[in-house]
Amino acid sequence: MNDQQKSGNELLKEREKRIYDTVELRVPDRVPTFLFSTFWAAKQAGMTCEQAMYDYKGLSDAMRKAILALQPDAYVPCHLMLSLGPTMEILDYKQLEWPGHGGLDPDVSFQYIDREYMKSDEYDEFTSDPTGFYLRKYLPRLASELEPLANLPEFPSVYFTRVMHSMAFLADPSVRKALETMIKAGEEMQKMLGEAFSFIAEMEELGFPVANVASGHAPFDVVSDYLRGSKGGMLDMFRHEDKIQETMDVLTEFIPRNMMKTASRLRGKIVFIPLHWGLDGFMSPDQFEKFFWPSLRQVILTLVENDYYPCVLWEGDCGTRLETIADVPAGKCIYWFERTDVFKAKEVLGDRVCIRGSVPVSMMITGTPDDVKEYCKKLIDVVGKDGGFIMDSGVGIPDEAKPENVKMMFDYTREYGVYS
Repeated sequence: MNDQQKSGNELLKEREKRIYDTVELRVPDRVPTFLFSTFWAAKQAGMTCEQAMYDYKGLSDAMRKAILALQPDAYVPCHLMLSLGPTMEILDYKQLEWPGHGGLDPDVSFQYIDREYMKSDEYDEFTSDPTGFYLRKYLPRLASELEPLANLPEFPSVYFTRVMHSMAFLADPSVRKALETMIKAGEEMQKMLGEAFSFIAEMEELGFPVANVASGHAPFDVVSDYLRGSKGGMLDMFRHEDKIQETMDVLTEFIPRNMMKTASRLRGKIVFIPLHWGLDGFMSPDQFEKFFWPSLRQVILTLVENDYYPCVLWEGDCGTRLETIADVPAGKCIYWFERTDVFKAKEVLGDRVCIRGSVPVSMMITGTPDDVKEYCKKLIDVVGKDGGFIMDSGVGIPDEAKPENVKMMFDYTREYGVYS
């Protein structure tokens, strides 16, 4: 029976079995393929990047077309990454500039703005009261419309009759406006999520599972990306070593807990952890083993202990880390490599983790279908030997990838990547 003769439910179960056999290092029926892209599907449908971030249904139509054409074993719904334009506009969000906003052209990708959102002398405030810091310091710095939240009281000191007294803060016109803005943003986000979950349900009926059901970050990345900024995070390894470790300890508790809460709403057990600062070019091996790996490993272990499968995207080149990052339970993780030598990774990690990737991004953009075919064959023959391999590009499908190259990666893997 070919796929066209099978029901959506049959295809869904077949693909899920193929994926989890692969992740758990059993030999599946064939090499699975994952579809992860940012603006590629939208661009193929003739949308600009700006339209992709504002037109929820239009993005669904573009993704549907790509999924049905490529027939991946799993996909990542782009809504959660892209469909944020209206909500960010409502909040006057500062951490991103996005197409058609802030001076950017309507047809370029969004740009992350590296800023300091927690000062070097605020570590203790964060660790002693993370939620209070988030409400009174982080959110007001992150979005202009939320600046009045800085006037909120310190809630742990609010008890007994002080509960009534504290209500006066909510009547302040500026605080009231901020709360009304949050409600408006929440309503817009519910609208977007409604479209996203409707699309996910539709794809499940057609037999396509999602590639991951939640995402989170390494604790060090949260500090350096989203709190201290890149400069602050790097300097604090030398100037505030104890403080940064204490903050990561707090985050190590929060991150997996939130990931699991989010994951419980969807069908599937794979959760996504993209990494930013742990690659070879940013940290020495000693710094990696001291500041980055211990807290990340604990996040991974917590997820594994709760029956989730972390998919860790090792951006850049992480070749010097391979022996260190092998210290995880066997058959419980996916390691997705961007520029690391994936053939060396198979030698070192093949009996510990499932490997995902890694058709080079440059090849997907500038190469030919024959180039892609030849490289996929090598990946299947070497990295895919005896299972434990998921086909993908280095960081998913780049926005500029040639459609014929993308089609070749999926079609050839489905044809050649069969285990006898």
